[in-house]
Amino acid sequence: MPTLPFEIGEYKTRLAKTKASMEKRGLDLLLVADPANMCYLTGYNAWSFYTPQIVAVALDRDEPIIVVRGMDVNGARETTWLKPENQIGFPDHYVQSTERHPMEYAAAQLKDRGLGKGRIGTENDAFFFAVQSHDALKKNLPDGRFEDASLLVNWVRVVKSPKEIEYIAQAGKIMDRVMEVAIGMIRPGVRQCDAVAEIYRAQIAGTKEFGGDYTAFVPMLPTGRGTSTPHLTWTDEPYKTGEATILELGAARHRYHCPQARTVFLGKPPAKIADTAKVVVEGIAAALDAAKPGATGHEVEAAWRAVISRHGITKDSRIGYSVGLNYVPDWGEHTISLRPNDPSVLEPNMVLHVIPGIWMDDWGIEISECIRITDKGAVPFCTTELKLFVKE
Repeated sequence: MPTLPFEIGEYKTRLAKTKASMEKRGLDLLLVADPANMCYLTGYNAWSFYTPQIVAVALDRDEPIIVVRGMDVNGARETTWLKPENQIGFPDHYVQSTERHPMEYAAAQLKDRGLGKGRIGTENDAFFFAVQSHDALKKNLPDGRFEDASLLVNWVRVVKSPKEIEYIAQAGKIMDRVMEVAIGMIRPGVRQCDAVAEIYRAQIAGTKEFGGDYTAFVPMLPTGRGTSTPHLTWTDEPYKTGEATILELGAARHRYHCPQARTVFLGKPPAKIADTAKVVVEGIAAALDAAKPGATGHEVEAAWRAVISRHGITKDSRIGYSVGLNYVPDWGEHTISLRPNDPSVLEPNMVLHVIPGIWMDDWGIEISECIRITDKGAVPFCTTELKLFVKE
């Protein structure tokens, strides 16, 4: 048995909760393709999601079944709690073939085990579940009635166990170091790529006590006019006095993420940037104040909106979302959003990234906090000061 980041009992609890959600939906079989959900249920952790793969959860089976590329079955052996008979590899002539599809093989394996009948849920909105995968499963499991079960497991994941919280807290300690390194690297004349190289080193080296994992996002470092949009990365150009740089970064431990954003200005910032940063910090404080058990995503966003409205600032996009276990291309869980009309009710041990970025025509600011919801309210995982960093 491999050394797993969680006790087998925790995986079984996750499986039981997933089955309970399946029963509420009337599903007999759930086919999971999201790598994070596959990992959550089985422990499977490999960079193999560039080929079709699934985890099958049946109500009447004690263990899930994982189907991956043949060469990755040993990866299942090394990272999952599943018995060998529940680890299936498809032959390599199915890989990137125009004549056959890996999910044809998966369907045949499920039928051989008496599965594939009744109501079958699939993750139609998962990043790595292609239309061809869905079509192949549906065609080769003709006795099943397929329906979309996107986010079923995501919602099971939204309340974290004590061990999951522990890993996110460890990621938070790494994040403190990552942000310290990143802020230190933003200096006139330093190439953007050199700053990112040091950020990557800090992310992976972690702390003396524990190392880091690769993150679901690459480092985001828009600078100058690029700060008007959030998702630019870096170039080999040097940083310049008189410009801001946004740092939207993350740290991960056993695939559990703690993201954070700060903004650095080289030189004396214009009043519009300095003043807006103060409003953003005030708004975040109000949002964190509102982020208590029983509050909704709508109410947390409304607390933020009340602050910025007094200062004449508007923002259309959401100000936060749930985070935790994930793989590229997103560390968000696609469940709770902090935005108007989101009815999601906060509970203890939910984890949220509160990131109310402001992006104007030719400038922008990002300042954020990753928080845990406790019985008493929101508690940040990191210690980096909540402010605009100015380096004159």
